Amino acid sequence: MIKKIALSAITLITLCTMNAQDVAFGIKGGGNIANTCSPNTDPRISFHFGAVVELPLSYVFSIQPELTYSAQGARNSDISINTNFINVPIMAKYYVIEYLSLELGPQIGFLIKSEAKNQNNTVIRNSKDRFKPIEYGVNLGLGYKLEEGFNFAMRFNFGLSNIYDLENSDAEWKNRVFQFSFGYNF
Repeated sequence: MIKKIALSAITLITLCTMNAQDVAFGIKGGGNIANTCSPNTDPRISFHFGAVVELPLSYVFSIQPELTYSAQGARNSDISINTNFINVPIMAKYYVIEYLSLELGPQIGFLIKSEAKNQNNTVIRNSKDRFKPIEYGVNLGLGYKLEEGFNFAMRFNFGLSNIYDLENSDAEWKNRVFQFSFGYNF
């Protein structure tokens, strides 16, 4: 499945770069409000940053692959579970008006770190072995770009896969992340 997604992304990028003069490379970063679909959890306020490539297919439609580092997770009254991912979303962008776009696309995330911290922010255990290494999700968002290259976006990520990985456990951990981004295209 991962090979098919990667091959599809490479094919799409190759086809789109035939009109390379319109390709925009950029950077982005911003805040996350992350939680899970698990009961009795509160949001974790964190951040994300990364690189983007916007590949215009027409005046109103673009494809935007991204590579981002995203600090996610959730907390309750006793501990905070901090899960950090390298996410690869591939967003389809439809420009409703000249600078305002609606965004929708799949995302694959690779878990790079997970730890449990107590209220004093002290690591009480490395919990990476409790989570699956790959997660799948869908993003829905809204973007606005200025002529000078600056852009702003809001996005919600719906995690589709349960990444909690302990045997004999019915617990579900599907990420839910609301992102506010600020970026610049070169």
